[in-house]
Amino acid sequence: MTQPAISRFPVPTLAELPEDIRARIEAVQEKSGFIPNVFLVLAHRPDEFRAFFAYHDALMDKPGNLSQAEREMIVVATSNANQCQYCVISHGAILRIRAKNPLIADQVAINYRKADLTPRQKAMLDFALKVSHEAHLVNDADFETLGAHGFTPEDVWDIAGISAFFGLSNRMANVTNMRPNDEFYTLGR
Repeated sequence: MTQPAISRFPVPTLAELPEDIRARIEAVQEKSGFIPNVFLVLAHRPDEFRAFFAYHDALMDKPGNLSQAEREMIVVATSNANQCQYCVISHGAILRIRAKNPLIADQVAINYRKADLTPRQKAMLDFALKVSHEAHLVNDADFETLGAHGFTPEDVWDIAGISAFFGLSNRMANVTNMRPNDEFYTLGR
């Protein structure tokens, strides 16, 4: 059986890539044991690859009041709402690993309101979904609600930034028909 294509667009080989992009992909491969398809698909446009991952890293790898698992919760919940199979599957795997919980990603993806989350995390995801689908309705009451759960204005920015960034990511993954790597389905289970 042949493996389905991972993108509707041309996927470069590692040898074809600029050195900085190839080095990043090889580092990810060494750490995870495989190359997540998002790296290969987005490498089709090297300048956009660099910009995408620079912003990704700025949002997802920074210290702050949001844990790495909470950042992944935002990705999983908003990606599900945006019907992005790639991001739900891949970031669900990362969420399971970061939360050390084999059930949490499925719960968040299906219905975070019924998931085993804290009220703080549910408020965070309520806001992330509002940003994802109704950002024009964000108001001071949202900031007050989040503040009551211990989120600072900088945390609110982070939640909004992650939600907005993955709106872009979800749309590009859907347009490219990005296929999740099979390895993601079993990680953290």
